[in-house]
Amino acid sequence: MLGVTSDRQDLPFLRKLARTQRFTLGAPKEFAVAPDASRVLFLRSADGYDNKHSLWALDLDTGTESVVVDAGALLPGDEDLPPEERARRERARETGGGVVRYAVDAGHTTAAFSLAGKLYTVDLASGDVTLRVDSAAVDPRLNPTGTHVAYAAGGALRVVDLASGEDTVLADEPDDDVTWGLAEFIAAEEMRRSRGYWWAPDGKSVLAQRTDTSGVHRWHIADPANPSTPPASVAYPAAGTPNARVTLAFLGLDGSRVDVDLGAWEYVAAVHWSAGGPPLVTVQTRDQRRTDVLAVDPETGSTRQLYSDTDDAWVELVTGVPAWTEDGRLVRVVVADDAYRLMIDGELVTEPSLQVRSVVHVGREVLFTASADDPTQIHVYRTENGSVRQLSSVKGVTVAAGRADACVLSAWSLDHAGPRVSVVRDGHEPVSIAVHTADPGIEPRPKMMTVGERGLRAALLLPTGYQPGDGPLPVLLDPYGGPHAQRVLSTRNAFLTPQWFADQGFAVLVADGRGSPGRGPAWEKEIGGRCAEISLNDQVDALHAVAAEHPELDLNRVAIRGWSYGGYLSALAVLRRPDVFHAAVAGAPVTDWALYDTHYTERYLGHPEENPDAYRANSLIEDAPNLQRPLLIVHGMADDNVFVAHALRLSAALLKAGRPHEFLPLVATTHMTPADEDVAENLLQRQVDWLHEQLGGKEATGGGRDAGHDGQADVEQ
Repeated sequence: MLGVTSDRQDLPFLRKLARTQRFTLGAPKEFAVAPDASRVLFLRSADGYDNKHSLWALDLDTGTESVVVDAGALLPGDEDLPPEERARRERARETGGGVVRYAVDAGHTTAAFSLAGKLYTVDLASGDVTLRVDSAAVDPRLNPTGTHVAYAAGGALRVVDLASGEDTVLADEPDDDVTWGLAEFIAAEEMRRSRGYWWAPDGKSVLAQRTDTSGVHRWHIADPANPSTPPASVAYPAAGTPNARVTLAFLGLDGSRVDVDLGAWEYVAAVHWSAGGPPLVTVQTRDQRRTDVLAVDPETGSTRQLYSDTDDAWVELVTGVPAWTEDGRLVRVVVADDAYRLMIDGELVTEPSLQVRSVVHVGREVLFTASADDPTQIHVYRTENGSVRQLSSVKGVTVAAGRADACVLSAWSLDHAGPRVSVVRDGHEPVSIAVHTADPGIEPRPKMMTVGERGLRAALLLPTGYQPGDGPLPVLLDPYGGPHAQRVLSTRNAFLTPQWFADQGFAVLVADGRGSPGRGPAWEKEIGGRCAEISLNDQVDALHAVAAEHPELDLNRVAIRGWSYGGYLSALAVLRRPDVFHAAVAGAPVTDWALYDTHYTERYLGHPEENPDAYRANSLIEDAPNLQRPLLIVHGMADDNVFVAHALRLSAALLKAGRPHEFLPLVATTHMTPADEDVAENLLQRQVDWLHEQLGGKEATGGGRDAGHDGQADVEQ
């Protein structure tokens, strides 16, 4: 039941961080703006410690918030999720509970959502909630006219007629290897495409994905702590092995089916269907050096090429495009003048000084995010009669939802904890949405820097209250360090973990190297084929450049920690640069790139049969005999993204070479933060204690075990 919870500010920081899911609970998210801009729907938990999200509405005329669906009242107990929903949440890194996703019709009269696998609809005028499907239902979506809701279940795509209650099958096959209506692993994990079906603008049919995994190699995840539990079989497309076969078909509510002629393309990267033009399907070659956009005829399934993008390295996929404007103009993001630039109907709209990050919405105008001269900041922009106007004003990172004339801005800054959320409409004053995130109890004080000959973006954090006369500090690098992600962002929440580590007696350095977004295609693509070399060199260069300005950094005591790609980089650091790094904590590290997935790995290293030297040069197994420094490896035994085989193979190679190390397995833990609060808290504390043991550092200066955080890097691969 919704309500005010007791004060928990006295909790240790580590426990507080785990319970608040890194201080994200209580923040509104998943916004939907009504067509007349009179109301905004959103999800939010009751406070910063409540894991169950409910559906809320904000009346923009009165500023009044009201709960539409109380998840706690509808489901008082724990959730029992279907396997498909668990997999979807893992790919989306969704750790919350309750209503975590919903869909509305075009008129915003009805919303559909799943809760504990059951499908519900809610009348947005009356608030009446109706149970539609009392079994496993995944990704329910209303058609634009609000007459039907489709959902995936048990490999099938089904649809419910809301007037009659009739539940029918749109597509199903008696084959466990075939599913309808769900994004496959690669799309969800690497392409940022979480959907597997799209309603027609008239609401009479869907364009649905059919996925056949019969050719994908099966890997198995066991639970060694419970040997009676049979292993789970996972279709995992490792580098160089077959991908799932993805095809599309138009499925009519009248039972008709028209298959789409996609040809022999390897990947279906994006789909767009709106009233502005025919359905758009973005397809990509296996080597990712060519991407075509196809217009599809719903009557025949035939396709025609609208345009093709090529690149000697890879064609970068940008979220939200291609798409049609309401009046039929094609919106793209293209590479020009070493910038990702917005193009509408063949005309460049943005200047080279602006790096487009994503397209949020395409309607009459275009709403998008971009970075200007400072990649640590992301702002929201809109088009306006052929020009561009910045909507966000807070120095930091602002994300958006809605459309150009009425959007929700969530602004994160170094000046405050948690986001500031407001609705911005043409001709109106902004209206705030309440934020109930917990107070972290610590205040990060990063010194934002641009260092080295390549102008690397970095942040240095020292213990709270530290004075130069207090003596030298052991150094802890805390990077992600790889492509497609940033750690150095102008937001307070990005530096909660680093500040906590600093308060334990470290000088903490966070640096983004080449490959990180926001600085243009050339910067991102320098990492191609040389992930290990580039990533490690940039971290070393950042360390030495910052130490030259800050003599309090003791270069005789340097450690590094990270998760996922950051874990790979940490192990790499002590294996290849023991002259610089004296200890490392490698969390969920990729140790052998032949064990990681096709789309991510082959983008940077190519196909393993064609580029075996690149795989050897960038993997860690053959480096095992070189270990001279302490190494702590941490890995979740249930990880289906970076399988625990990575850690086990490195550990085995180290043991064979006679190189002592430590390995900490996390039972029943996936690639995300351990769900158990005790484990999450103690995991980070163990890292601190271990680092002090290896570096001979002084006792923690920031509260030791009474000031905690989680053991996972803030950015995941």
